[in-house]
Amino acid sequence: MRIFTKEFWSERDVELLIGKLLRYGVMLACGITLFGGIIYLFQNHGATIEHYKPIPDELPFPGAEQYLRELSTMLPRVLSFDGAAIIQLGVCVLIATPIIRVAFSAVAFLIEKDYLYVVITLIVLAIIIANMLLGLH
Repeated sequence: MRIFTKEFWSERDVELLIGKLLRYGVMLACGITLFGGIIYLFQNHGATIEHYKPIPDELPFPGAEQYLRELSTMLPRVLSFDGAAIIQLGVCVLIATPIIRVAFSAVAFLIEKDYLYVVITLIVLAIIIANMLLGLH
């Protein structure tokens, strides 16, 4: 397979692959979000703008519903075609796209046997993942 050869992972090929990865990730996220937005509009067609005004004692923007804050509670709602959950899935795909790009870069550097950049890229990936898992709620 050509993908595991050093010639394939020459700088030009890797840059093109990373560009495609980012492009397709953003397009996928936009498609999911658009689909979720259309479903959301159909599900909430009778709601008026007054329904969404915050109560004066609350924060101006209360944030997302609790079930939209974790993948374990969001994914079942995506499968039941909840518009808000599908929109949130699109946002998750958008956030995951550059993270996948960093992981892909680490693999590319490993195949190229550029170990210094492998270590640097893995440190960056570890920082990103640690911030996602240990961030303030």
